[in-house]
Amino acid sequence: MAQQVKAVIARAKGAPVEVTTIVVPDPGPGEAVVRIQACGVCHTDLHYREGGINDEFPFLLGHEAAGVVESVGEGVTEVAPGDFVVLNWRAVCGQCRACRRGRPQYCFDTHNAKQKMTLLDGTELSPALGIGAFAEKTLVAAGQCTKVDPAAEPAVAGLLGCGVMAGLGAAINTGGVGRGDSVAVIGCGGVGGAAVLGSRLAGAARIIAVDIDDRKLETARGLGATHTVNSRTTDPVEAIRELTGGHGADVVVEAVGRPETYKQAFYARDLAGTVVLVGVPTPEMTLELPLLDVFGRGGSLKSSWYGDCLPSRDFPMLIDLHLQGRLDLGAFVTETIELDAVEQAFERMHHGDVLRSVVVL
Repeated sequence: MAQQVKAVIARAKGAPVEVTTIVVPDPGPGEAVVRIQACGVCHTDLHYREGGINDEFPFLLGHEAAGVVESVGEGVTEVAPGDFVVLNWRAVCGQCRACRRGRPQYCFDTHNAKQKMTLLDGTELSPALGIGAFAEKTLVAAGQCTKVDPAAEPAVAGLLGCGVMAGLGAAINTGGVGRGDSVAVIGCGGVGGAAVLGSRLAGAARIIAVDIDDRKLETARGLGATHTVNSRTTDPVEAIRELTGGHGADVVVEAVGRPETYKQAFYARDLAGTVVLVGVPTPEMTLELPLLDVFGRGGSLKSSWYGDCLPSRDFPMLIDLHLQGRLDLGAFVTETIELDAVEQAFERMHHGDVLRSVVVL
């Protein structure tokens, strides 16, 4: 039987979000209904509200979440009612060319629930990243549920659903940071901070955090940065080179998503080094680089989508590291809020006052 629950929606571009009642259908084949316990407030949700993703309003916002499986549809075997799960927005298909080649983290045919959640009048909702977790309950594809150790706090576990995994994965999975490497991270919000933390976890010897906000740089130090650079007052390329013997960093993670900062990352890496773009640019942005420099500097220019993660592999492992005290995921939770405070959380995010506000239900 369909359920009516409270949820946060964005009705129109730029309009303040609102809490309203939505209808969540019973799960069909391959689907699951999850009772949400916590959901982080991510920049991507703000992009949806601003029409920066697409114009398929109204949106059911929220995607960085953890909760408990309430019910499952026909054919679901990977999770069962009562399982504590982190939601992911890439349910691997297992059949596409990437999956068949043993690279499911690059799955080209990820999927979401087939049924739609609606407003009371029947208007279909577009769930953010196919999840829609600023809600008491949500409907997802069962493959979007990753079972993890229930000893983890939901407010912490849910962060792996997007931003923290994106940053950790950008450093470890995409960038291949290893023992003794030098790493620079440009942009030290939630994603960049996670890249700092991931670099420390991977054994990097020198981790240089770059931002224009001293508060974020101080937080980055707590996450493992060995050096900080305020790029509002200091040329970050020259500073990174100076801190790496004049060479540049082995890996530079760009967590802003702007042409200016990408160029800084490009020229701040060592010869044959790696640049990882994990910051999300907007559609109108373009990049111009001398092709001779692209050729002459060698190395790799990569983009990292969701940290190149495989949720079934990475989420349980990272939760275990957290529970062992080796990965401080709790450092990203600046505040916990209620469902009706999402609009205010967007405002604090805009001013750079938080790493993560987390809705706790």
